Amino acid sequence: MDVITIIILTIVVIASVVAGYFLGKFITNKHWEKDVVPEIREDAIKRSRSVLTGKFSEQLAPYLPNFPYDPTEARFIGSPIDFIVFKGNKEKNTDEIIFVEVKSGNSQLSNSERKVRDTIKEGKIKWEIYRPD
Repeated sequence: MDVITIIILTIVVIASVVAGYFLGKFITNKHWEKDVVPEIREDAIKRSRSVLTGKFSEQLAPYLPNFPYDPTEARFIGSPIDFIVFKGNKEKNTDEIIFVEVKSGNSQLSNSERKVRDTIKEGKIKWEIYRPD
């Protein structure tokens, strides 16, 4: 092979690689914009609606017909649990404190919520007074 043939082959190989790179980028970008982006947006909207519905349900839970406690005795905390119910507080005779986590649909406890539940079940609860100076 002479030098001119090697140069021409090298140019053809480099041109093919560059053309393949840009063609691949073009095809990938069109596929991404047309197929993937709308799918991601739709999923994000569904998740957002689900989260908003859950947050809304959490705060309304004490006023729903099947809530097992007096709504006036429930205090919304939000995180890491939703409510603390001071049972009997309405009559100024609190005889039980209940931690309530509201879940909608098939949602499960988060790791943080599980740890709070386990800590409560283990009786690792105490009362403390804080007096700022």
